[in-house]
Amino acid sequence: MSVLVYTESEEGNFKKIALEAVSYAKGIAEMMETTVTAIAVNGGDASQLGTYGADKVLEVSNDKLSKFNAEAYADVIAQAAKAEDAKVVVLTSSANAKFMAPLIAVNLEAGYVPNVTELPAGTSPFKVKHSVFTNKAFATTEITTHVKVIGLAKNAFGLKEKSAAATSEAFSPQLSEDDFSVKVVSVDKATDKVTIADAEIVVSGGRGLKGPENWGMIEELAETLGAATACSKPVSDMGWRPHSEHVGQTGKPVASNLYIAIGISGAIQHLAGINSSKVKVVINNDPEAPFFKAADYGIVGDAFEVVPQLTEKLKAFKAQNA
Repeated sequence: MSVLVYTESEEGNFKKIALEAVSYAKGIAEMMETTVTAIAVNGGDASQLGTYGADKVLEVSNDKLSKFNAEAYADVIAQAAKAEDAKVVVLTSSANAKFMAPLIAVNLEAGYVPNVTELPAGTSPFKVKHSVFTNKAFATTEITTHVKVIGLAKNAFGLKEKSAAATSEAFSPQLSEDDFSVKVVSVDKATDKVTIADAEIVVSGGRGLKGPENWGMIEELAETLGAATACSKPVSDMGWRPHSEHVGQTGKPVASNLYIAIGISGAIQHLAGINSSKVKVVINNDPEAPFFKAADYGIVGDAFEVVPQLTEKLKAFKAQNA
């Protein structure tokens, strides 16, 4: 028996959310007095997973799985869970993981709870706390099935080093043509930029920037902070920024450690998508902007004056501490 954790990777490198999931799985394993088995599909250095608590790594190397395919990946993870007699399967809350989680749950006849924010209150009964209603509230749910599938909310648990030595072994799942009924033709993504999904800091702009020609100061601030850039829905709808940067209830969810909103009024749909961010900073020239009610810190002022000054101060601070 073990706790199985799926570790997402990209271009041979494990994502931060994958390492966080391993840390979380180790916490559950300690409660259940068992071990952690990580499964990596065309992943990177398996020893890295041991640093965060994996006792064993199942390494899957298969060219057919070079591009993410929900049905195929779900089948691989379900086969690994059965092979390891895993009673708990830990996933992240990435878009890919949310896509395949129900498929895994059906295959394993398991209960599935997404957006889990902390370790179970207990394992008998097995109760987990998770966010609901687009992060406006929390619920505690008991999973009564023999196998449990958990989707860990981003930045909910953090990275906890265990410095364990993980053993590795090859795992060759049986894949059928039915697993590839959907074909991935191509994948388009931004390069040389921090992605919203992996970002610790997100700098986001709205209509208050007046036009796409003014986005340079957003990108400069983001580069200074090592952050990802994002935008509100009206901005992407007007074509100022690509839809891949749209965050909010109908866009990409954000659960960063720091979210900086510049020139965004704070409509309820936008707040619903970024509410899981730990610290929210708002820069807006309208003191009545709804976003200020949700902000941890707010600056009432002209973004065209505030942002360049903030960027210069940050650059000076970095230079002094280099």
